[in-house]
Amino acid sequence: MSGFASPAAFLAALRNLPQADAAARAAAVARQGVLTKPPGSLGRLEDIAVFMAGWQGRERPRLDRGRAIIFAGNHGIVARGVSAFPASVTAQMVANFENGGAAINALSTAAGLGLSVVALDLDRPTADFTVEPAMSEDDCLAAINAGAAAVTDDLPDLVVLGEMGIGNSTSAAALCTASFGGPARDWVGPGTGVDDEGILRKIATVEAGVALHQDRLATPFETLRRLGGRELAAIAGAVVAARLAGVPVMLDGFICCAAIAPLAAACPDILDHCLAGHVSAEPGHGRLIEALRLEPLLSLGMRLGEGSGAATATLLVRAALAAHDGMATFAEAGVSGA
Repeated sequence: MSGFASPAAFLAALRNLPQADAAARAAAVARQGVLTKPPGSLGRLEDIAVFMAGWQGRERPRLDRGRAIIFAGNHGIVARGVSAFPASVTAQMVANFENGGAAINALSTAAGLGLSVVALDLDRPTADFTVEPAMSEDDCLAAINAGAAAVTDDLPDLVVLGEMGIGNSTSAAALCTASFGGPARDWVGPGTGVDDEGILRKIATVEAGVALHQDRLATPFETLRRLGGRELAAIAGAVVAARLAGVPVMLDGFICCAAIAPLAAACPDILDHCLAGHVSAEPGHGRLIEALRLEPLLSLGMRLGEGSGAATATLLVRAALAAHDGMATFAEAGVSGA
């Protein structure tokens, strides 16, 4: 695909979502039924194998070309004291990713994933959304299309999504508040490690932003552009593009999931091709996972972001596919079935 020509085209895609390959799913279920084990004895590993089969369209799915994609963006709301770190850290961490020194580098290597880092206008932060929309329509659409291109330029067997952006846990909380309701304090957490006063500043920022824009959040696109950030819009674009291309997705933590909260609120089945890699230690993530109707694969107390939890969960996908593909059937092993 060449990207979305307009906000309307992006929204139209949400109304025409392809479904998993039912025949491939059925064949995978049938294979699970004749492998040398009691039915269901591998638990969620069996579910993962069937999920991957349905979205790859083959009975015995593969993970030969998995890719982690990390989107980075800067946020104007950092000036409001919502982060323990300055905005300059975003570019410094992008350099660390590119030099191979971050957790995601080590974890993506361990999981056998390629790694792409997409930095989005780091020298041009979004606007302070308590004063005006975070992005113009053109900026938001460009970020969405950057996310889509990162997936479709080299269609992987599985795409693992992550982010980097000082201040983006505040934008994430605003997206969740606008999408699923409730008080801002239910969605705000420590993020990079702010103290109690920092938490209060984050809550006030989210409340002010949602109050300013609440009458103009009629579509997922408008919610993303008014309260989000470039890296969050890019994640949304990547998720939609992956769905249109039939590529399964592994989501990371609170911020990554919050990026698609506006889409999920409007189109609940948008995440049928997605796995939740983990539930993070960020307080709002458990609530968000429930709202998104996802079941996380891991719960390890992680809260780093940058795709780290999703990359770690990919090891479970590899285990699931190895068992699904490599085990003998009862007939092949000469073992009597039930």
